[in-house]
Amino acid sequence: MRNKLLRFIREHEMLQPGDTCICAVSGGADSMALLWALWGLKEKLKIQVEAAHFNHHLRGEESQRDEEFVVAFCKNHGIVCHVGGAEVKAGQKGLEAAARTARYGFLQSLSGKIATAHTADDNAETMLMHLVRGTGLKGLGGIAPVRENIIRPMLSVTRQEVLAFLEAEGISYVSDSSND
Repeated sequence: MRNKLLRFIREHEMLQPGDTCICAVSGGADSMALLWALWGLKEKLKIQVEAAHFNHHLRGEESQRDEEFVVAFCKNHGIVCHVGGAEVKAGQKGLEAAARTARYGFLQSLSGKIATAHTADDNAETMLMHLVRGTGLKGLGGIAPVRENIIRPMLSVTRQEVLAFLEAEGISYVSDSSND
């Protein structure tokens, strides 16, 4: 998976030597794979890798567990970890949109390129949702690999590859009940 990630990063010119790459890490499988893969590529890419976790406080003790998991993982591996949080309430466009706005607001307050763990499976799902809702050619393009300072290095990686990578590397992750 690391080699696939490296090729995709280089193909889309996502990171340059000297960049700081901040991985948005929820503690779930995809974001833990992204963090660990980039951590393993930092020397080859000549970049700094940091983590950022945003606690939406939507799932009570489970939200706190996720934060503590990410913070402990980063501490154990010497990875700088930025933590933010807010009591997110549903807005006009719903709870998920409000959570996304709060999370990206926090991420944009940090200095560096922001890496999110969207995978090929997420991209296919997004394209199908756009098709069902009715979209033009832009919507059929799916998730952009690069948008301003946000990069999505895992768009060429499937969920199966993520899980195989985590198992091979012995990296644990948490499961979010709201994803079920």
